[in-house]
Amino acid sequence: IDPLTTVMYNYVLCVLLVGAGIWFTIRSRGLQFRLFTRMLKVVTQPSTDAAGGISSFQAFAVGLASRVGTGNIAGVAIALTIGGPGSIFWMWCVAALSMATAFIESTLAQMFKVRGPGRTFVGGPAYYIQRGLGSRRWGVVFAILLIFAFGFAFNMVQANSISDTMSQVHGVSPGIIAVILVVLAAPILFGGTKRIASISGVALPIIAGAYLLLAAVVIAMNISALPDALTLIVRSAFGLEQAAGGIAGGMFASLINGVKRGLFSNEGGMG
Repeated sequence: IDPLTTVMYNYVLCVLLVGAGIWFTIRSRGLQFRLFTRMLKVVTQPSTDAAGGISSFQAFAVGLASRVGTGNIAGVAIALTIGGPGSIFWMWCVAALSMATAFIESTLAQMFKVRGPGRTFVGGPAYYIQRGLGSRRWGVVFAILLIFAFGFAFNMVQANSISDTMSQVHGVSPGIIAVILVVLAAPILFGGTKRIASISGVALPIIAGAYLLLAAVVIAMNISALPDALTLIVRSAFGLEQAAGGIAGGMFASLINGVKRGLFSNEGGMG
């Protein structure tokens, strides 16, 4: 499947998803910038119906779980190695555009959700494909593909990154890491949506905070190099620092690797 993946990811999906981000940003008049402070207020306010579902912050934390993780550590390092410092600039651009896409996806999920068991609701792309586009067939196709992606593929990527790192750096057997991951994850997953949300609401702010704190410490320790680093990132993004991109080099390598990594890490377009 590698040739198909290369064509789809390098050309078709990157163009479609970035184009969608630009379109939604224009049509919403840059809501991700206009309503940034309101977004922070809505995310942190208490749920108005905590007894029947999960709070806004818990929902945010669940989404954050797939954005701050091994993919954003190992993946960014790979993009930086292949595409050079300029890839970081394009990650920033994609992140800014993808906020509009993510908002539209979340809005559609709210518009076309249906009532589930008890006082809960279920929704998402499969539902708004079926109810919004009137295509049950493609809603089913999306649901099946998503079960495979989140049930197997994404977990395999994450588990492989963890086990590979532990094996190479600390000499721990991948089999042992697999058992540890299962023991840690199973009680949470089998507890259902509410348990996942409640634990995410506690654990993810700590994880994300530690992630940001570590980044801030690294920057502070190298603060004198920050202006040169930012200049290098911008110049490399537009092909003005050809040597910085390594063997692949050039603006195209920075652009394609930055866009791919940005789309994967923030899930802009997943829905």
